[in-house]
Amino acid sequence: MDFIDKIFSKYSQEKIIKWFKQICVAEAISCVLLYGVAMIWIRYDENLYSIIFISVIGSLHGLFFTLYLLLCLPARKIYNWDDEDFVFALLSAFFPFATIWVDKKLARFDRE
Repeated sequence: MDFIDKIFSKYSQEKIIKWFKQICVAEAISCVLLYGVAMIWIRYDENLYSIIFISVIGSLHGLFFTLYLLLCLPARKIYNWDDEDFVFALLSAFFPFATIWVDKKLARFDRE
């Protein structure tokens, strides 16, 4: 945890917030491409292009998934999430499109 705090301490809060919001959206878009396009395409027409497409989209989705989990740590401090909010944000990475909900509802300063 201290290692990750040291990495993100170089950047301003605004920059981390911007990155977090972008990664929330990118993770959801890559999820749509992976589940809605790549997996269906490879199921019905397995050729070289579909294999390359699912490999690239799968790798990108894995990258965005990992970045989302890493950026949840500084986001917790910025948005003053309690343990319940933080666990919910982490678990949201495992459900399709839940990161969009985290971006719109949980990652706000004016929450009650």
